[in-house]
Amino acid sequence: MRTILLIEDDADMRDNTAEILELANYRVLKAEQGRRGVDIARKEKPDLVICDIMMPELDGYGVLHMLGRDPATAEIPFIFLSAKAERGDVRKGMELGADDYLTKPFEESELLNAIEGRLRRSELFQKGFGSGFEGLNKFMDQARGVDALKGLSMDRKTRKVALKEVLFHEGDELRGLPYLVKGKVRTFKINTDGKELVTGLHDAGDLIGYMGLLENGHAMETAEALEDCEVATIPREDLLALLYSDRDVSIRFIKMLAQDVKEKEQHLLQLAYASVRQRVAQAILRVHDRYADPSNAGLGVKISREDLATIVGTATESLIRCLTDLKQEGLIVSEGRDIHILDKKRLERLAAR
Repeated sequence: MRTILLIEDDADMRDNTAEILELANYRVLKAEQGRRGVDIARKEKPDLVICDIMMPELDGYGVLHMLGRDPATAEIPFIFLSAKAERGDVRKGMELGADDYLTKPFEESELLNAIEGRLRRSELFQKGFGSGFEGLNKFMDQARGVDALKGLSMDRKTRKVALKEVLFHEGDELRGLPYLVKGKVRTFKINTDGKELVTGLHDAGDLIGYMGLLENGHAMETAEALEDCEVATIPREDLLALLYSDRDVSIRFIKMLAQDVKEKEQHLLQLAYASVRQRVAQAILRVHDRYADPSNAGLGVKISREDLATIVGTATESLIRCLTDLKQEGLIVSEGRDIHILDKKRLERLAAR
């Protein structure tokens, strides 16, 4: 049974609305004012919040703001319920992150349809849409399911990208973001001495370059294909409209950014404190975790020695010597561009020293 938190200071309206919801087979939690509602939401984690705007002590805007700042409640769908119907109030609520807005008096069907639609949409976003191109289309289409996004462009054509072809250079204006439908891509930065630092490894299902788009509209790194790829371009206007107009999409991107920052921080710590031998082991594990086929018992991937050396942050000659040592120790086997892990546990122990 789904749980709905109803925050309403008018006792008659609160009881009548709760009765409608209970008859529709929802579990209803009731709060007579905003601060009490915030406390209940943090404790009970309801599936949806319905909140009046004009209340003593803490109004509906304050409730939405407080729940939005708490990671434990930020993703709960939120519907405003108020007698105020001015356009400015609707706009303010939506800008703060409300998912819907109902005005009193309302029809029973109007209330239930709004709730069912929000719960259904929230469930889709929580489950995700898969990492394939079809998954991206479903994600984008579902995010467009609000009136503000209906006019957005639907242009998501794909193109072929050859091995070593650059998708964008550091500093390029990002008019659209590459979405990797098929293949492998690395992103890297080049220092003043011309040395490369790999900042990311990308596989099918990844959106590449979004940090630069959010920062200043220009690429913060260079993206290069590690093999023949298929790429779709997501128009910048589409993505920004989704981020600014849809809370579900914004939360999803916040999680992507947090994970991206965490991975980069870990990689920088490895470069700063680990030996070359450790970094080679870490790089092999990183590449296999990102690119190896789970169904392949041999845990093999294809990557050039030059590309692997840029991930490690060392010269190709030093990398080759370390690979030879790891082969002699029975940790890996390699032939040409193929690298297979033979003893993953021992390799992980080496990487963690």
